[in-house]
Amino acid sequence: MDKNEKKKLRNQDINPCIEESDASRKCLDVYNYDKGKCSAYFLKYKNCRKYWHNVMVERRRNGVRPDMPTAAERQEMLADVGGKPY
Repeated sequence: MDKNEKKKLRNQDINPCIEESDASRKCLDVYNYDKGKCSAYFLKYKNCRKYWHNVMVERRRNGVRPDMPTAAERQEMLADVGGKPY
């Protein structure tokens, strides 16, 4: 993975699941990469990706740009639904 790809993955406007990804990695570090102890974190990350992918597909279908809402837009959207639905 080159430097630009890493930067892109850490960009909050592009990657809506940084928090969940970081929590999964931290869990793996804490439990010496025993994946069985981190399954709840993996599920939360998977559900996050699925949720925002569906939002992105819907926006694309409706001609809304950018496809992925910015970090600020996502905060507003989550506040409107009462927090993270995943």
